[in-house]
Amino acid sequence: MRHDRSSNKSSNPIIESSHKCHKNGRQSASFSAYGSRKPLGAEGTYIALGSNIGNRIGYLEAACRELSRAGIRVLRTSALYETKPMYVEDQNSFLNAVCQVNADGYGPQQLLDAVKSIETRLGRQKTIENGPRNVDLDILLHKNIIFHAENLSIPHKLMLERDFVLHPLCDLIPNGTLPPGMASGSFREHLAAIPQSVPPLSSSTPFHPTLPPLTPLSSKRPTHVMAILNLTPDSFSDGGVHPSEPSSLLPTIRSMVASGATILDIGGQSSRPHVQEVSPDEELARILPTVHFIRSLPEFANIALSIDTYRASVAHVAIAAGADIINDVSAGTLDPKMLSTAAELGCTIILMHMRGTPNTMTRLTSYPDGLIPTVASELLTRIHAAEDAGIFRWRIILDPGIGFAKNEVQNLELLRKLGELHECEGLQGYPWLVGASRKGFIGRITAVKEASQRVWGTAATVAAAVQGGADIVRVHDVKEMAQVAKMADAIWRV
Repeated sequence: MRHDRSSNKSSNPIIESSHKCHKNGRQSASFSAYGSRKPLGAEGTYIALGSNIGNRIGYLEAACRELSRAGIRVLRTSALYETKPMYVEDQNSFLNAVCQVNADGYGPQQLLDAVKSIETRLGRQKTIENGPRNVDLDILLHKNIIFHAENLSIPHKLMLERDFVLHPLCDLIPNGTLPPGMASGSFREHLAAIPQSVPPLSSSTPFHPTLPPLTPLSSKRPTHVMAILNLTPDSFSDGGVHPSEPSSLLPTIRSMVASGATILDIGGQSSRPHVQEVSPDEELARILPTVHFIRSLPEFANIALSIDTYRASVAHVAIAAGADIINDVSAGTLDPKMLSTAAELGCTIILMHMRGTPNTMTRLTSYPDGLIPTVASELLTRIHAAEDAGIFRWRIILDPGIGFAKNEVQNLELLRKLGELHECEGLQGYPWLVGASRKGFIGRITAVKEASQRVWGTAATVAAAVQGGADIVRVHDVKEMAQVAKMADAIWRV
């Protein structure tokens, strides 16, 4: 469905000095790590979340929802981090995160009572100190105050010795500090000063209930292959190739999975220029039977389904039918309900950089402040919009938008500088998808007019994407590109 319109990650980027995007050796004036929102230090309220029993992600997300229901609105979340247990080591590993909340009107003891009530409602039963728990909420910081009581200390008295607290806290306020009179230095500096986990911690992004999460900061992570399954008659590369009857797709789906695809990206609306837009009902009629069909077959239980749509209504029905991921080429700009719908569904969403609409993007390729800083800044704006809509950080995957409001030179620059884009301040720790498969700039460079024959050129872009740190590559030619990704992993993912 997608149409062309025109160095490896640091092992621990959060600990290292803040990396900004530069143009000609200076920070671009258009780029701000927090957009229009001023970052808060200890004057905000931050709550740590942890779980090591049962559906850990489910418990943490339920805790965030319960906080908001209690009037303690979750404003932002960190990434998720999986960590070994501390103090009592004979137990399962933990998922940890930190959320920034609006706790106006809550004093320290009132806030403690509220979070303990939430733990109880979610079924926490305390057995031994620092032992297993399905959910654990700890107040880290609250309105720049220092408070001590028998059952509560603010700031949390152990927070500076715990990397599983400092890592997620640095996702939110790396340059934040404790209140005046306490230990000096930023949280980034405190994190750098304590022993680090071996291997280093990585952020985690769940995208399917039974598959391991994406771990974009892990140097040895595998690259996932997303197979394109367009059910449209007019897509630029494979329109009309796949039969509309779901059962007739079975050999194709089996081949994709056998070749190495872990994600199937199903689309029912072409996004090439000047294509006629179909109605939401028609788009659903194209994709929904296939979603139902795949989910009815046990052999595909461990395959993630992504829905390539920019319509909230289509995404809502498809996720309810068994899809796992929303893949929105507009990052929520073409349907104002998309981000709130994704938040309500609690699913993972791919936010792609683009400008305008499929019919106007070819005229929106000017980046006077530099391509990388501007793409970073505009993606960060969409991340903020997603957070404001209630989407958790750990549910976001980013896509630089190869071929969308970029010309040939800009597509090549994105592939060449993908690692630099990843390290822009505010974008660190997110997983990335890259989709350059069969696109027009590949055909122009290699002089291959027929899109379906652009295999070798696509292979080069896949290798470049892996070298640049992509976590997912979106491709048509699954067998060939899975081999390319596997070989590229063997070279660079060490």
